[in-house]
Amino acid sequence: MAEIKASEVMKLRQMTGAGMMDCKKALAETNGDFDAAIDILRKKGQKVAAKRADREAKEGCVAGAVSADGKKAYVVALNCETDFVAKNADFVKFTNDILAAAIAADAADLEAVKALPYGPGTIQDEVSNQTGVIGEKIEISYYGKVAGEAACVYNHMNSKLTAIVAYNQAIDTQVAKNVAMQVAAMAPVAVDKDGIPAETIQKEMEVAKEKTVQEQIQKKVEVALKKEGINPAHVDSDDHIASNITKGWITEEQGELAKKIKAEVAANTVVPEQMVENIAKGRINKFYEEYTLLNQKYEQDNKLTIRQYLDQAAKGLTVVDFKRCALGD
Repeated sequence: MAEIKASEVMKLRQMTGAGMMDCKKALAETNGDFDAAIDILRKKGQKVAAKRADREAKEGCVAGAVSADGKKAYVVALNCETDFVAKNADFVKFTNDILAAAIAADAADLEAVKALPYGPGTIQDEVSNQTGVIGEKIEISYYGKVAGEAACVYNHMNSKLTAIVAYNQAIDTQVAKNVAMQVAAMAPVAVDKDGIPAETIQKEMEVAKEKTVQEQIQKKVEVALKKEGINPAHVDSDDHIASNITKGWITEEQGELAKKIKAEVAANTVVPEQMVENIAKGRINKFYEEYTLLNQKYEQDNKLTIRQYLDQAAKGLTVVDFKRCALGD
């Protein structure tokens, strides 16, 4: 067996990131054959990855950057099991290496990122290798990109949250950052109303109508209860009725009467259809204000919507796309 020199062990460590003893053992097993040793270390990482496949990797690092021409922005999330690993300089560097590779290739999606070349193999190979080196489950959980006439990225200071935004025209740097920060803070789900799937709106409308009907019934129930001298808060559920009878806050007779009143009001109340429709539409508009970026109130001046804020900054300026990546989402 050939003697394994310390310089060779160090070289393999630098190439793979594996531990010194693992590198020495791999070189010893292969009589100093670096390619074979790398293959052994990679397989070790794959075995560790398989063993930890069912583990939860909720910690990690999120990174984003803008392309050289300023028209595209990218974000990637590399997950691990512990915050200790997430803060490690090598782990953060690996996250940024993945991001840089994705930007250079203008990768289309997550699978394309995983297949990009990295060292002697692919990025996914290196993820498996790092799983063996670190001893924790490592996975690329998210990749996204946006494109427009201008783009911006906002990386939150703890590397747990990144927002990327694309615009339809050139934009002031601070304005672009302010909108990206809005995306990070308020987590919109679409740019505008037309970005919300029709089935989602239909479902929200059904929920809004049902909620409206129940609220109107509840108002009538409360009026009827108060006429009988019963505090609505003491009889808002069967469990509370039983509990409050035990506490002496209401009598058994009042408890039974409350149940009867609620049943009768629910059975005999017809809420006008037009009222339900109007209130439900108001709730849907509120949904748009909360969850679509251009209709959200601007966090730094709630007299303006984001649409108005952008239009003030430059006539016709708007957002064409955005992505938001936060660990745990």
